Amino acid sequence: MAFLRRQVVTAALVANAVRPVPGYRTALLSFFPSWLVGELAPHVLAATVADAAAHATGPRRDARGLALAAASSAGLAYLLDQSRRVRRVAEESLTEALGADYEDGLETRPSPADLALPWRRLVYPFRMREPRVRVERDIAYDDALGRRGMLDVYRPVDSPPEGAPVLLQVHGGGWTIGRKDQQGIPLMQHLAAKGWVCVAVNYRLAPRDRWPAQIEDVKKTIAWVREHISAYGGDPGYIAITGGSAGGHLAALAALTPHRREWQPGFEDADTSVQVAVPHYGIYDFAGSTGVRAAELMRDRFLGPRVLGRRWAEDPEVFEDASPILQVTDRAPDMFVLHGRHDSLAPVEQARLFVERLRSTSRRSVVYAELPGAQHAFDVFPSIRSAHVVRAIDRYLHWHWHTHRSARAGAAT
Repeated sequence: MAFLRRQVVTAALVANAVRPVPGYRTALLSFFPSWLVGELAPHVLAATVADAAAHATGPRRDARGLALAAASSAGLAYLLDQSRRVRRVAEESLTEALGADYEDGLETRPSPADLALPWRRLVYPFRMREPRVRVERDIAYDDALGRRGMLDVYRPVDSPPEGAPVLLQVHGGGWTIGRKDQQGIPLMQHLAAKGWVCVAVNYRLAPRDRWPAQIEDVKKTIAWVREHISAYGGDPGYIAITGGSAGGHLAALAALTPHRREWQPGFEDADTSVQVAVPHYGIYDFAGSTGVRAAELMRDRFLGPRVLGRRWAEDPEVFEDASPILQVTDRAPDMFVLHGRHDSLAPVEQARLFVERLRSTSRRSVVYAELPGAQHAFDVFPSIRSAHVVRAIDRYLHWHWHTHRSARAGAAT
């Protein structure tokens, strides 16, 4: 491909990352290149500069291509700045919701080394290995479901934990695709290396298995954790739940509905409550109750025909029951909601309205971080943005875990 043509393509990709093409119909096409260029901005910038430098020293220079390369480099520098700003935005969100002295609730304050970016990992972002963590794979939580009824357990290699806090990771994929080893890896590796026990779960997928199979399986996993996690060093009395996209929806819904026994067939009496939830870029309105046009389109064109197998007009209660925003009560657990401002697949308006409902109703803490420039799936692999997100969640969950332990110890005396 000629230099000018390469720079035209690069400029178009960078422009879409800076300002994704809007609209429900173009969301998927816009999302994927925007996501990759945004999270891999350092790599794309290095390649663009190297390409321009090599061309500039050649015998035939194309001023148009060099101008496009300069414009792309400026756009990529802007994307890099947005990624770096996530650290400040996340910290401001934590202090706003928890108080400026929330770090006093940590056993140890984070050091500069704790907050520093892991540059070596960012160079090769798709090589996600953590020698301090071991993974026990394909443990069955429901033999009848085959591979969809399996989970993985992440825990530290050295000094096996005892009574460690537990994180349950629920993968995304539009309730129709995905598996437990594709998402949340940077967060689970980071926390497991610091002594947590992390569980990544598969669940049944639509349209083969229609709703509510997905939430039933997530609740079944919570019940499994309560019963079995002590054998892996975890504390069955403390479960945090997280997930992105469809996983964010399932994590939020499970956290808000421990009382919904109809979603616990065969294990109705099991405790499926969680202590805290950290949903990422979730879908919070299946019913279109917020009036957000994108939510209504998703309800009618995707959720109804593909996931629930029914139409809104025929059975609105099923859509309403599946909407986390309509399940918020004053008994909601603590939540840390994260969402990208430029999310093409799950528009940020849903997250804003969900957090507004939580803050007006819940008696627990609600932290909300709206990440500048972030697309959907910003946490899938190591990047500048995801590294800052992981470290913010680390601070939040360790604050919550320490606060929970202190309250539990006080109640026991």
